[in-house]
Amino acid sequence: MAQNYAVQAERDRARAAREYEREMARLDKEKKQDHLESRTREVAARNDRLDRRIWELEHLLAARIKQPIKVDFKKMLTEREYPRLSLGGLELPITKPHMVFPDRPNPLVGWLPWVAAGYRKRFEEARSKFQLEEADYARKDETRLAEIVKKRGEHDRIVAELKAAENERIAAVKNWMADLERGAPDVTQELFERIQKESFQHLPAGFKGNGKLVYVAESKQLVVEFDLPEFDDAVPDVKVCKYVKATDSIAETARPEAQRRALYTSVVAQMVIRVLHEMFSVDYYGHIESIVVNGFVDTIDRGSGRSIRPCLVTVRTTREIFEGLDLTQVDPVACLRTLNASLSRSPAELAPVRPILEFNMVDPRFIEERDVISTLDHRANLMDLTPSDFESLITNLFEKMGLETKLTQASRDGGVDCVAYDPRPIFGGKVVIQAKRYKNTVGVSAVRDLFGTMQNEGASKGILVTTSGYGKAAFDFANNKPIELLSGSNLLFLLEQHAGITAKIVMPDDWKDPVSDS
Repeated sequence: MAQNYAVQAERDRARAAREYEREMARLDKEKKQDHLESRTREVAARNDRLDRRIWELEHLLAARIKQPIKVDFKKMLTEREYPRLSLGGLELPITKPHMVFPDRPNPLVGWLPWVAAGYRKRFEEARSKFQLEEADYARKDETRLAEIVKKRGEHDRIVAELKAAENERIAAVKNWMADLERGAPDVTQELFERIQKESFQHLPAGFKGNGKLVYVAESKQLVVEFDLPEFDDAVPDVKVCKYVKATDSIAETARPEAQRRALYTSVVAQMVIRVLHEMFSVDYYGHIESIVVNGFVDTIDRGSGRSIRPCLVTVRTTREIFEGLDLTQVDPVACLRTLNASLSRSPAELAPVRPILEFNMVDPRFIEERDVISTLDHRANLMDLTPSDFESLITNLFEKMGLETKLTQASRDGGVDCVAYDPRPIFGGKVVIQAKRYKNTVGVSAVRDLFGTMQNEGASKGILVTTSGYGKAAFDFANNKPIELLSGSNLLFLLEQHAGITAKIVMPDDWKDPVSDS
């Protein structure tokens, strides 16, 4: 019998051991399966992030076109809601007390003296209690009503203050809208700065979202500068990830370098078109005739270790040309060619281009006629110079800039005609310079005259300088020609940078532009 028990016990132990091994094997298998699924999910998530990043880069322009780009003036003028009066429990009236009479004694015994006395005693007690409760009620209700009056007074005061502030806000918005409609430079620039700031919030991760702009009222031109992401920060160098079960590792397939470079070039092109689209879209009153956009990259020169800021793209275009584009169908790089933009031959390698217009040449010290405060400073006013002094100033400026200048006879329109020579080999040559002290926008005829003079002189370049600005037609004619148009703000910048002259431009009230030679 004992032997049978021992055999059975051994069989039970063997069976338990087998079940334990099977359970361990099952748990190990589940653990491996969970690990496999975890790694698979990790790879899927990484690939999803890569795909999403590439999609964002490919649709930088398209995604922005779908977003509403506008200032909701109606919403800005909508009066805000004011807080409603909340009395809480005060609006609930206090329960008024009632006299509770004691039960009268049975008439059969009520005539008894001691019964009648007991009833009178209970009645007096009930009446005294009622009088106390009534007085307490009156005090509490008076306190409640006084608190209601106080809260209503505080509420009315707060609402009155809020309404006064709201009326001031709406008046300020109306004034801002009126200034915007008439084209006040500071208000117009503020509108574009708002849109630029809002635009940065919609950029993908890794984009710095830095930029600045200035509205040049005299030439109805907006100059925008923004930062591009660096090549390696923008475009992933991994194309796809794959889990290798044998080594429990994640293998990465490199994205072809040519594909990365092409995508980065597209990003640069899309960003420029995106900026143009945003700014033209909110120019509700047509104050802009042309926009200049420059895209830069803040980076480190790997050769020298120094900070550099190359310009990778620059473009100037007009509203008429830009509104003729269908941005939902264009190829960004081809579109820039249509706009005659200068795009880096290799943005990934930071090959720079020369900006069409340097941002710092748009000097904010250009002073408009209505700016009375400007007359209080001591800077030289270019409009107070005699014609000969102005001629000498322009001549000296370009001499300081490295040209060999020779004045010619002044034209009847008050301009300065100067033939100069750029002594640099290959890039140098004969340069025709004309400068005009104008109050009004310089028309296209002056640019045509300069181009004609260039051809007659056999000059390789023409420079037209004015104390005012240029219209759309002038920029259109100068486009793709070796002609540089410098406005009044550009002239002030060049005088300070190259000649050390801090000047201003204030038009006299009686100033009249000279009659042109034509």
